[in-house]
Amino acid sequence: MRNPFRLFIFIVAIFCIGIAHPASAWEHWGGDRGGSRFSPLNQITPDNVGNLVRAWEFRTGDLDSRAPEVMKRTKFQATPLLVEDSLIFCSPFNEVIALDPGSGAQKWRYDPKISTAQRPANRYTCRGVAYWVDDKASGTAACRARIFVGTNDARVIALDARSGIPCADFGANGEIRIEIGTPLEWPGEFQITSAPVIISDTVIVGSAIADNRRVEAPLGTVRAFDARTGRPRWSFDPLVHDGVVAGHANVWAPMSVDEERGLVFLPTSSPSPDFWGGKRPGNNDYANSVVALRAGTGERVWSYQTVHHDVWDYDLPAQPTLARIDTGAGLRDVVMQPTKQGFVFVLDRDTGKPVWPVEERAVPQGGAEGEQLSPTQPFPTHVPALLSQQISADDVFGLIPFWESRACRAQVASARNEGLYTPPSTQGTVVFPMTGGGVNWGGAAFDPVNQILYANTSRAIHIVKLLPRAAVADGFNPPPGHDFGRQQGTPFAMTRAVAVSPLGLLCNKPPWGEMVAVDLQAGKILWRSRVGTTEDRAPLGIALPFGTPLVSGVAITAGGLVFTGAMDAYLRAFDARSGRELWQGRLPVPGVANPMTYLWKGEQYVAIGAGGHSESGTTIGDSVVAFRLARPGEAPSLWSRTIDRPGGRFMSGAIAAGVVVLLLAWRWRQSRVRRA
Repeated sequence: MRNPFRLFIFIVAIFCIGIAHPASAWEHWGGDRGGSRFSPLNQITPDNVGNLVRAWEFRTGDLDSRAPEVMKRTKFQATPLLVEDSLIFCSPFNEVIALDPGSGAQKWRYDPKISTAQRPANRYTCRGVAYWVDDKASGTAACRARIFVGTNDARVIALDARSGIPCADFGANGEIRIEIGTPLEWPGEFQITSAPVIISDTVIVGSAIADNRRVEAPLGTVRAFDARTGRPRWSFDPLVHDGVVAGHANVWAPMSVDEERGLVFLPTSSPSPDFWGGKRPGNNDYANSVVALRAGTGERVWSYQTVHHDVWDYDLPAQPTLARIDTGAGLRDVVMQPTKQGFVFVLDRDTGKPVWPVEERAVPQGGAEGEQLSPTQPFPTHVPALLSQQISADDVFGLIPFWESRACRAQVASARNEGLYTPPSTQGTVVFPMTGGGVNWGGAAFDPVNQILYANTSRAIHIVKLLPRAAVADGFNPPPGHDFGRQQGTPFAMTRAVAVSPLGLLCNKPPWGEMVAVDLQAGKILWRSRVGTTEDRAPLGIALPFGTPLVSGVAITAGGLVFTGAMDAYLRAFDARSGRELWQGRLPVPGVANPMTYLWKGEQYVAIGAGGHSESGTTIGDSVVAFRLARPGEAPSLWSRTIDRPGGRFMSGAIAAGVVVLLLAWRWRQSRVRRA
């Protein structure tokens, strides 16, 4: 310990963790109700992590039973819970599955029969389930312990946690269907993708709604229901509609709860549509905000806005992390909110006021016709940004000088680029960090003992372009690789594309994905580590140590380790103090989900969903994989390896030159396949 006060923090932290959940358990999507993603387990350490072996792999069967075209629209993002002596998680199709924690054998399974004829706007996905025990029911009563899940077709389902049988007293035969209130353009425009949260006897859900379709989109209402009966309790619209013509400012990311205070914390999104806001003048309260609601009534207690009048799709994508921190002036209960821009806002949990100063700074002006931009935006001053927030044409990357770099330079140079918050334009605008982050839905993790925040970050460039309505006919087709949003009801449609080179590599210099550790009290970045290589994307498995974009998050342990997946097929362990990569566990496909850890029959396990991520172009699978330390006499695992030096495996100049040739040949072959 650094000092006696830090020892006091250690004692308080361990006491609070013990109250929150048993040391063996992972009972909530974020580890605990406040999303700290910290486990007090310490059996696996930097000294023995190299002895991890694969304990088991469970396959949902989706890859074999579902059509390939359907699987191409999936994202396996679930984090299992350890509850009721089972690991319980959901598949992208909202099947809820319970496994034996030691063997991975299936114990029960519930299939809500999601239609695969729909095309969900945010793909088929389910980040997790929620667990609740009815303390008023007898110990043997059916559905005393319940699992709640939201679905891709807007249902909330309650299941008996021990059998998987629907709870007959909840809604109609165990489910309620959300009344959206606005006709949908197509099935799948409205989904529930993140796990519900439960406080007292109230279950609360948000929603994911298709972006950039129309001004008058479905509302982003947050809804609360009685956890026993399913009866509605309250609803809250995150957007104030006075003088505003817009639909959602929904809550698609995971929420957090403070049981003691009776509060639920919402990370709200931007109003619709994202990139032109002329019909929604003003700051658009309470969009792009951390909002604290009274969980029993839905009354707003406070809100704090992180972006005013958002026209960059810089919604809040991550679960607010609740923690007790040492500010230098004593312990304080706070809400920590990471953002796509790479900011970390630290707010007082009772008032919502910043713990350290936040400055309103002038930002670029001159928006598109009819736009009404905010002249300033909030910038935290104490905790540094987790990644750079500006890029120029001179900062571009290319394996082949004067070809790749020239093409990337042209993309950046042709677009409007005045730094963070440059407004969207008909010329095209550089949005950096991209609209996928910075930090995304994986959120941040907090070590309450050492007072360190950990987060995965992505570094990539988006080029956003507004298209005058007259130029967009009904049959308009965007260029390849461009997202298209019609933004009906505005003067402009839009396209959005990641800036990539002719070889398909990101145009900005690596690293493209980093894990960052922050000392909050000191306001200091402690270390950065690249996460991921090109091994599972490049020909011949060539592992260029560039890092991969990281939308998922981390799990940290009292054993001094940080675990994370990436866009390549490895679960990794890093030294929590130094950031050094210590171990890699091979997965069947990339694990683009938050890992978790648990204790079962005296052994610590680390588990991750490994099913890939279709939007990012990874291979697709349907697995959950768990690792544990090798038992006496057990042979080393072929699926596990230690890392001899920081950053993984590097290449010599000769090998790198060969890589360029192979990439060229591979890219040429890919273009031939597309033309065919």
